[in-house]
Amino acid sequence: MAMAEAKPALATTVFSLGNFPFTSKKVETSNRGSPPKPVLIVTPTTSGQYPVILFLHGFFLRNGFYSQLLEHISSHGFIVVAPQLPENVQANLLKLALAGHSRGGQAAFALALGYANTSLKFSVLLGIDPVAGNEFAKLEPYILTNVPRSFNISIPVTVIGTGLGPKKELLKPFPSAPEGFNHVQYFNECKPPCAHFVTKDYGHLDMLNDKLSDFADLMRNLFCVNGEGPRDPMRKSVGGIVVAILKAYTLEGERGDLEAILGDPDLVPVKIEPLPELIEA
Repeated sequence: MAMAEAKPALATTVFSLGNFPFTSKKVETSNRGSPPKPVLIVTPTTSGQYPVILFLHGFFLRNGFYSQLLEHISSHGFIVVAPQLPENVQANLLKLALAGHSRGGQAAFALALGYANTSLKFSVLLGIDPVAGNEFAKLEPYILTNVPRSFNISIPVTVIGTGLGPKKELLKPFPSAPEGFNHVQYFNECKPPCAHFVTKDYGHLDMLNDKLSDFADLMRNLFCVNGEGPRDPMRKSVGGIVVAILKAYTLEGERGDLEAILGDPDLVPVKIEPLPELIEA
């Protein structure tokens, strides 16, 4: 009996640092107040044109807390945030992505839904554990409708949630991403094409740097249910998924990495459960 031909193993490199050298800098507030707050810039240094990602941070968090995550993304050939560019590095604003975490994820969805006047045209939207508040305090503008596929967003959307975000413990009674206001609702209200990934064993702030400020570290440990393992695999996982999505939807349909992850979720450094979903248009 002839043996069945073995299928080639799926592979992806998005969970390791990419091949593009990068630089990180902060644009500090000027005497005239422009820009009004420090802006973190992470950009490749090799000459060329690169897609741009506008990243919105979470509530009471700083851009710098995400530096390791954003450096991972930039190393794959993306300019993150609002750079004053190195020589010969050009922002390709025809390939502009919008992303945000926590309350910044909520703000990113609101911006994509037209709640703010902007001339920017986005190619893809990414919400990293977005939160719309809780039953006692809903964030404004409150955009959730509890109606499936109700978001009037025409660009591809990806939602990355955390398994521990909705959890609470005896001494942590208020979940960081409560049920009814978290990634599940955001994904359910997205129209195709949309994707959903859930990092089962990690929490709402586990994609941030290992060391934040003393106060932020204290708040993270006091109020958030965190994963028990090191945070580096979580950052690589979130960063790699973001890179795969950006390559699929901003780089002329380079879908190999995304298809590899969907075909074998075990490629992701942390456990993805339930299985990732991609609903095509």
